[in-house]
Amino acid sequence: MKILIDTDILLDVALRRAEFFGDSAAVLSWAEANPGQAAVAWHSLSNLAYLVKPDARTFIADLLDFIEVAPVSTSDMRAALGLPMKDMEDAMQVASALSFGARHLVTRNLPDYRRSAVPALAPKAFLALVV
Repeated sequence: MKILIDTDILLDVALRRAEFFGDSAAVLSWAEANPGQAAVAWHSLSNLAYLVKPDARTFIADLLDFIEVAPVSTSDMRAALGLPMKDMEDAMQVASALSFGARHLVTRNLPDYRRSAVPALAPKAFLALVV
């Protein structure tokens, strides 16, 4: 089952956010055990590079050992612009999920994905499906 992993899940693990770390780390463990089934959006990696200090390079390099970067293009960005979502970054996540052929988008930000063309699941709900 192909999934796109939202930035918040990556940040939970990279920043070791205590409240969310366990489920988010389990999502990444599933991705590692299922090569080719999980992707992230290109812009999620730039967000990580900006927010994870002092240097996110090691985290990103390790991530790329088992997670794909969704292939996106100008047409995907145009599609994101047309999605009925308030937050542009969330629309870009959905466009990335569509380009990857994801069945679900795994995020903790469920309210912002109510109108998503790709169904959003919280980490715990996703893990209940696959574990």
